Amino acid sequence: MIIYKSHLKETLKLAIPISVGQLGHIMMGVVDSIMVGKVGSASLAAASLVNGIFFLIIVLGIGLSMAASPLIAMAKSSRNLDECGKTLNHSLLVNLIFSIVLMLLVYLSSFIIPHLNQPQEVVKEAIPFMMVLIVSIIPFILFQTYRQFLEGLSIPNPPMIIAVLANLLNLFFNWVFVYGNLGMPQWGLFGSGVSTTISRWVMAIALILFTLNHKKISQYKPQINFRFIDTSLIKKIISIGLPSGFQYLLEVAAFSLAAIMIGWIGKTSLAAHQIALNLASITYMIILGISSAGSIRVGEAVGEKNVLQIRIAGFSALGLASLIMFTFGFCFILLKNILPTFYSNEIEVIEIASQLLIVAALFQIFDGLQATGIGVLRGLADTKIPMIFSFISYWLIGIPIELLLAFYFNLGAVGIWIGLLIGLALVGIFTIVRFNHKSKLNY
Repeated sequence: MIIYKSHLKETLKLAIPISVGQLGHIMMGVVDSIMVGKVGSASLAAASLVNGIFFLIIVLGIGLSMAASPLIAMAKSSRNLDECGKTLNHSLLVNLIFSIVLMLLVYLSSFIIPHLNQPQEVVKEAIPFMMVLIVSIIPFILFQTYRQFLEGLSIPNPPMIIAVLANLLNLFFNWVFVYGNLGMPQWGLFGSGVSTTISRWVMAIALILFTLNHKKISQYKPQINFRFIDTSLIKKIISIGLPSGFQYLLEVAAFSLAAIMIGWIGKTSLAAHQIALNLASITYMIILGISSAGSIRVGEAVGEKNVLQIRIAGFSALGLASLIMFTFGFCFILLKNILPTFYSNEIEVIEIASQLLIVAALFQIFDGLQATGIGVLRGLADTKIPMIFSFISYWLIGIPIELLLAFYFNLGAVGIWIGLLIGLALVGIFTIVRFNHKSKLNY
């Protein structure tokens, strides 16, 4: 019990600043949605549609970048400090090249929007919003890469501080560009995209400058150096990161398809979906912090070749995630009629959103288990099998159930969210079983 308490303390020490940093990212979307929601439900629906498609693509880059933190944690715990900087450089090279691919994919996806059977006023606002977000991809990936490096070294505070301060900057620029203050034109949703893009560039530059100039970090040799390329390390980063990216893609794609299907029902339901999803995303970002901390703690234990510590680190993170998400689920039920009013003044939107929050409350624990489970398995460099099971859970089981409940049994948006709940539950249960098996092996 004492050992578990020690691990919980260390996991929390890592998870709290990582979660706050993750919240910094999602809070940009929350602030954007709140401010855009006051413009009208069409703008809020367009934001939901574009953000769904955008993150459907960008999660590939996020997953790829996440390969670095457990590798760096392993190198640090085995006292191979030069390998930390080497992993950063190779991760940076892979991620920058891949970010160009991501930009092209987002651009091409803009041509699909008019054919998704969405309301015309939603389509009109969605395409310009997506175009401006393309410019934010490179800084987003740069920040993500350096954040993974620092988190792998158990230095999570600088990315957290920068992310929090960037939210204040984003809030100011939203006020300027969305509503047309300080002599600027009123750009609405497009202005929100401009604000987010500027904020992401500031975040990336600030974190890079900090990393390259901090004396404590200099021992890990973080300076950019592409002169000596280790193809085996690149392959290792890709072999861990790409399946992680596709696993996140499968999950986000399921939610993006849910947004599209809810758009078939109507813009009111789509706006309600965006509200409930924004709130659920806040708790998910907190859990991603625990997931990342669990991945790093497991990676450190792997570097030490200590099977007992691997299991304790992983199960401590899973238990912590379950407790936190149970609490959030209770809060969603308690405040289901109040939280949506922060986003919209339309009665029908608020009513549907409150129904969706009941379902969101039920899947909180499973969401916490699947997110943290994926993280601790990544600490074991086990990403391929979880990716395959995610495909089965979300796409072969969850989505058919969504269609059946929403359009055959006429449950509408609630039916689609029940299908999402079932997919999350299956992945959550699988990851626990998988970690219990894999963590018993010799490392």
